[in-house]
Amino acid sequence: MQLAAEKSGWGKPLPPGQGRGIACFYSFDSYIAHVAEVSVEKDGTVRVNRVVSAVDCGTAVNPDGVRAMTEGAINFALTPVLTGEITIKEGAVEQSNFHDYQVLRIDQAPEIEVHIVSSTEKPGGMGEPGVPPLAPAVANAVFAATGVRLRRLPIDTQLLRKA
Repeated sequence: MQLAAEKSGWGKPLPPGQGRGIACFYSFDSYIAHVAEVSVEKDGTVRVNRVVSAVDCGTAVNPDGVRAMTEGAINFALTPVLTGEITIKEGAVEQSNFHDYQVLRIDQAPEIEVHIVSSTEKPGGMGEPGVPPLAPAVANAVFAATGVRLRRLPIDTQLLRKA
């Protein structure tokens, strides 16, 4: 957590309408922390500009693979945070494929930095651990930018517009 905060510039001021949030997670013998940096527009639109991650997965056998899995986890986790609502009507899911379920587009992807902690511990897992802390990091960043606590995903732009 300290490494992610340090590398993100935690504590340095951001312009109005921008904020940083942090969240951590542990699973599969790996620790991960994300710092999300967001901007919130007057219309309530949230843009995740940057995510700085620190990963302690024990011995990183393939550091490029650790970076790639962390980047993929961040981008995967952004869909339900920003746009990926699944709705139910008459007991059935309304979305059937990518034409009516908006996944993250490349122009929405944030700048991502992954910092791997040097370790001699046994290798841990790196597929899933990067997903769970992304939503709370973004929600904390939105709170820092607006003072509004998010309690539901995807982010409700109307709620932020009122702020």
